[in-house]
Amino acid sequence: MGQALPKPGLRPFLPSDLAALVDIFEESIAELTGDDYSPSQQEAWIALAEDEAFAQKLAQGLTLVATVEGSPVGFIALKGNEVIELFHVHPAVAGQGIGTMLYDAVEKLAGARGAARLVAEVSDNAQPFFQKHGFQPQRRNTLPLGDEWLGTTTMEKRLTPQEDRRLSS
Repeated sequence: MGQALPKPGLRPFLPSDLAALVDIFEESIAELTGDDYSPSQQEAWIALAEDEAFAQKLAQGLTLVATVEGSPVGFIALKGNEVIELFHVHPAVAGQGIGTMLYDAVEKLAGARGAARLVAEVSDNAQPFFQKHGFQPQRRNTLPLGDEWLGTTTMEKRLTPQEDRRLSS
C-alpha cells in the first residue's frame, strides 16, 4: 500500500515553475511511457521541453500546477477553451489522484468559459485515464519528432452545457 500524500494544492502556473515542470515532463515520459514507446521515441519526445515553444505553451494558455507541500508534482495546460495541450504528473505521485484533480479543475474552468467539448492529443499510455474521464477516441495520428514518429490518438469529450449542469445539481 502506497504512502498517503499530504493534501495536494492547485494554483496557476508561475514563470518560476518552468524548471520543475520541465523535470515533471521529462520524468513522466521517461518512467511512464516505456511500455508504449521505444527509448529513441521517448528521447525525441523529451527533447520538446528544450524548445522555447514549451515555455510559451505553459505561459500563453491556462496552466494549472498541482503541488504537494508547495512543490509542483503535476500540471495541465489548456489552449483556448477546448484543447488540453500538455498534461503530465510526476511518476512518484502517478495513480494517487493528482491527474484527476488537475483534469477536474480544467473541465470545470472550460465549461465555465463556454466550451462545448475538450480535445486532447493522447499518448498510448494515457488513453485509459482519458477514457475513464469520458473521452472517446476520434482518430489515430503519427506525429513526427525529429527522426522519430510518435503514435497518438485524438480524443474528445462533449461537455454538458453550463445551464444543464445547474439544473441537474
